[in-house]
Amino acid sequence: MVDLTGQAALVTGASRGIGEAAARSLAKYGAKVVLAARSGGDIDRIAREIGASGGEAIAVECDVADYAAVDEAVRSCVDAFGGIDILVNNAGVIEPISRIETSDPAAWDKVIDINVKGVYHGIRAAVPHMLKKGSGTIVNISSGAAAGALEGWSHYCSSKAAALSLTRCADKEFADRGLRVVGLSPGTVATRMQVDIKASGINPVSQLNPSVHIPPEWVGETICWLCTDAGDTYRGVDCSLRDEDVRKAVGLV
Repeated sequence: MVDLTGQAALVTGASRGIGEAAARSLAKYGAKVVLAARSGGDIDRIAREIGASGGEAIAVECDVADYAAVDEAVRSCVDAFGGIDILVNNAGVIEPISRIETSDPAAWDKVIDINVKGVYHGIRAAVPHMLKKGSGTIVNISSGAAAGALEGWSHYCSSKAAALSLTRCADKEFADRGLRVVGLSPGTVATRMQVDIKASGINPVSQLNPSVHIPPEWVGETICWLCTDAGDTYRGVDCSLRDEDVRKAVGLV
């Protein structure tokens, strides 16, 4: 059974897709949730809907590429809910998809700012508060791209490999101080990102039938499961939702 009652969680990229699903699942299991995203409209609405369903949630505008903004989001969680017990580093982008020789260096850099530095910024801002309590869970959303190369995805593959390395490094530094740091590789998920990938027509992933993508709610449920003792198995590594045993353990059909 998943019970996160009384825990305070911060979810980045919470305006849609996996981030929204994670926020809703965390609230369902009793966590108080801060939804963070670059624009406020959707996260304001989602926070209100969570509140109307009996949960507790607030919305904070935050660009994860900006450390000061991430630090402020963490402080908002601490001020509103008395601490931070869970951090979900979900914010990530894949656009623009392009082969290296035609890629835009500025756009490539922006992906690294969000997908890599955003994860570091979240860890850096949240960990001091977690260490004071001697407990906490950090879930970094990863990808099979962290360990594989795909045409047109040099930015995304590189960024997810770096995020996996951050998971490993953070576990190395904080596991013996009460913190659980895990990665979650969900596979292909029915989100806007898959729409962009399909439209690119580059590499085999763009040729997948949309029916094979899992719903984002499955990822939200798995994030909550990883925030329990079950997550200890995946300290410092990526948990894969392609693994049928993981799906069964989470209770996914």
